[in-house]
Formats: sequence, structure tokens, C-alpha cells
Amino acid sequence: MIGPNVVVAGCALLLAVAVGLVVHEWAHAIVLRFARVEYSVSYFPGRSDGVIALLLTRPWAAVSPRPTGSEPAWVLRVAALAPLSLAVPVFGLGIAGHVTTDTPVVAGAAIGWLACALPSPQDFSVAFHARRLLERSAESTAPLASRAD
Repeated sequence: MIGPNVVVAGCALLLAVAVGLVVHEWAHAIVLRFARVEYSVSYFPGRSDGVIALLLTRPWAAVSPRPTGSEPAWVLRVAALAPLSLAVPVFGLGIAGHVTTDTPVVAGAAIGWLACALPSPQDFSVAFHARRLLERSAESTAPLASRAD
């Protein structure tokens, strides 16, 4: 039988993932804002049938930068990898001894938050091909998309 600690830890994990997905996109947006790159943030982009399908098959939030092509490539690279900074508080709590297996609720929330700190494959693509993306954006006005799945 599943104990109440495991159920509460599972709920903490789900809540941390839900909040972390949105904060992941905010991390991209913060770097773009400080670098003065135009961007837009959309929540639950696209449409789907039903709430469950919307939550499982669509990104919860998406940041679409609109660079002019004159920005340095490092700005897009830093923005793409900015979600890695979400791991800092979890590692700090772990080093301080607050994240242990003795507290499954905190451990569950930490695991969910760390999952959101990982850049997505699209984020890595932007980081590795930022120069090409900037060259293309100088030629066209199509926004580049980054999304948390």
C-alpha cells in the first residue's frame, strides 16, 4: 500500500514540474529582455481537443525571440541555456542538507524542478546554431521558437 508521504511527494513533483516549465521559459525571456532582444511569450500555444490532450501534447509556454540579426550570437546562446540556472537553488539546498531521502516531499519537488532546469533539444539547437539563426533572421522576419515540452 502506498503511504501518504509517497502520494504527497508525487503531488509535490507534479507541482514542481508545472511551475518549473513556466519558469524555464521565463529564464529565456529574462536574458532576452536584458539583452534588449524583442520576444513574445505565449502560454498554452496551439489548440487541442480537451484539457488532458492540451496539457500532454502541447508546450505549456513558449518564448519566440525576434532578433534583428545584428545581435551577438552569444546572447542567443546564453538565453537558450539560461534554464540551467534553475538548478542552482536545488544544489544549494542539497549541499546544505535539506534535500535528502528522509524528506520525500522535498526530494520529489527537487527532482521535478531539476527536470525543468534541463534545456530542451530546441534550446541546444539554438545554442549550437545561433550564428546561422541570426543570419536567417536578418534575411527574414520569422520568429525563432523555444518551448518547454
